[in-house]
Amino acid sequence: MTRYIFITGGVVSSLGKGLASAALGALLQARGYSVRLRKLDPYLNVDPGTMSPTQHGEVYVTDDGAETDLDLGHYERFTGVASRQSDNVTTGRIYQQILAKERRGDFLGGTVQVIPHVTDAIKAFVLNETEGTDFILCEIGGTVGDIESLPFLEAIRQLGNDLPRGQTAFVHATLVPYIAAAGELKTKPTQHSVKELRSIGIQPDVLLCRADRTIPAHEQRKIALFCNVRESAVIQALDCRSIYEVPLAYHAEGFDREVLEVFGIDDAPEADLSRWRDIHGRIESPEGTVKIAVVGKYTDLQDAYKSLGEALVHGGLANQVKVEMQWIESETFEQPDAVQRLEGVDGILVPGGFGERGAEGKIAAATFARTKNVPYFGICFGMQMAVIEAARNLAGLAGASSTEFGTCDDPVVGLMTEWTEGNVLQTRGIDDDKGGTMRLGQYECLLDAGSKVGGVYANGALGNADLEQAIWERHRHRYEVNINYRTALEAVGLRFSGLSPDGTLPEIVELDGHPWFIGVQFHPELKSKPFAPHPLFASFIAAAVDQMRLV
Repeated sequence: MTRYIFITGGVVSSLGKGLASAALGALLQARGYSVRLRKLDPYLNVDPGTMSPTQHGEVYVTDDGAETDLDLGHYERFTGVASRQSDNVTTGRIYQQILAKERRGDFLGGTVQVIPHVTDAIKAFVLNETEGTDFILCEIGGTVGDIESLPFLEAIRQLGNDLPRGQTAFVHATLVPYIAAAGELKTKPTQHSVKELRSIGIQPDVLLCRADRTIPAHEQRKIALFCNVRESAVIQALDCRSIYEVPLAYHAEGFDREVLEVFGIDDAPEADLSRWRDIHGRIESPEGTVKIAVVGKYTDLQDAYKSLGEALVHGGLANQVKVEMQWIESETFEQPDAVQRLEGVDGILVPGGFGERGAEGKIAAATFARTKNVPYFGICFGMQMAVIEAARNLAGLAGASSTEFGTCDDPVVGLMTEWTEGNVLQTRGIDDDKGGTMRLGQYECLLDAGSKVGGVYANGALGNADLEQAIWERHRHRYEVNINYRTALEAVGLRFSGLSPDGTLPEIVELDGHPWFIGVQFHPELKSKPFAPHPLFASFIAAAVDQMRLV
């Protein structure tokens, strides 16, 4: 029997519902249960694919090519369960589907309404593809009281009645703020949030109370009394030094035990938290610190590079070191001598991005890494800028650039107009819609077994490189390195060490004679996990450790 856990949030946004959902999923897994996590987002965009990274954070991409909310990255990193298109839905997508049906006449002339049509579509999404899973955890985006989230809250309220008794649980995350002037924690915001939720018809079973200090027992009793929950169901969720400490902290507070009791499960296996204790121990006792400069375009909001930052942490875990990230706006390096800010770093990572702004700064960072023998990791746009740098400064193609920035003499990077997806030829044009039209999802790449990157995968912990050196990685991009420049670039030492199976799309480049200089067109950070660091990040941080020891 599949059971459903609905996680809502109140008082303020950014309470950490995504992390709480991921941590609860990990705890249920540790007890031997199978889990699947889903996110219901109330915004009107069909998906986050066209949203600005500085407004919404990163776009997480699944194996099947869905552009989703970044919380799905937390779900995968904590549970190892690969997310799918069916694990994230928005108001926009729900309405898009309903209006398409209305235009076809599927409603037979009936009036289309929020109840029951919108709520029925939401319920169908929640209940879809759940066979064989013990627990489905559904996080509801937004904050209780927002008008946008009302249809989702109504839908899960209905599910509480539609499903058999004992098959649903409601977890509500709130904030218990400390008021310095009064010198005490205040429970009133939590009381009002629960009152708002109950007015909709949802009585929370468990309260997850975020606070920056211990909530006294008498305050927990007060919350339980006024919010109509058992005292044991008031779980304090205190700030942790690392997100990977959260499962341990929440288990210590009895979060997973209390959720299981809602379902009447009192004979659950004990949780095996050895994996999380090992990770926590590595974080708490590093053997050194490496400095990594992340030269990006959206560094004002680090959520724009959420998976990237976590993958670097995972690389540190694999090498028993702490990774100190220096987030640097790429436009900085377009000023004279500004690139000297990179002096003293142990590695340089240039991540993905879109548009011309800051491109020359990323190219300058690649030049610095190449000439100073500093480990360089270019991802997606970062690989393309490294190729342009090599074309200009090694191959003598002064007019080398990307057609993304306009016309140029040597388009070493250009619009990907066609590729094969399965057995279907996909084509794109410059004026096509931007949403969902990139090369998205998991694709195969064939490695040169004698290359550095071939050795990285062969020795890595990811486990997706077979004897044929075929790997599968996730993509999200519209432009590609031009294969027609391969001969000219390989002649000056930039090796094309990973290609698409048909040999037309460069997936990986590396610089011969450099300690560690690798660019990849895909996004390896999306597959990295604390208990299974991606081999490219583990190898990059290992090279950074060697660089640190040289200094």
